[in-house]
Amino acid sequence: MISKALFVRLEAKPGKEQAVADFLGAGLEMARREVTTPIWLALKLSPTTFGIFDAFAGEDDRHAHLSGNIAHALMAHADDMLASPPSIESIDVLGMKNQLP
Repeated sequence: MISKALFVRLEAKPGKEQAVADFLGAGLEMARREVTTPIWLALKLSPTTFGIFDAFAGEDDRHAHLSGNIAHALMAHADDMLASPPSIESIDVLGMKNQLP
């Protein structure tokens, strides 16, 4: 059961919008390799604002993700790509529907 999540807001520096989008594309492949991250979404909220939503079975899995490859890669490129540090919000999941037609 999914009980924990993260929402990360990323604001691209002017001219770095494609770099952020490309990073998120590469992040999908990294997320696929994380067995403790069953849900991972890369989002474009506006021309310069991006986001990541990911969800986990519990706190240990969320913590593992925050200290994993995606987080390390993001922080390594943040100064170059982002106008401000990533905004990371921890979320408790109260309910979820995940059903494909």
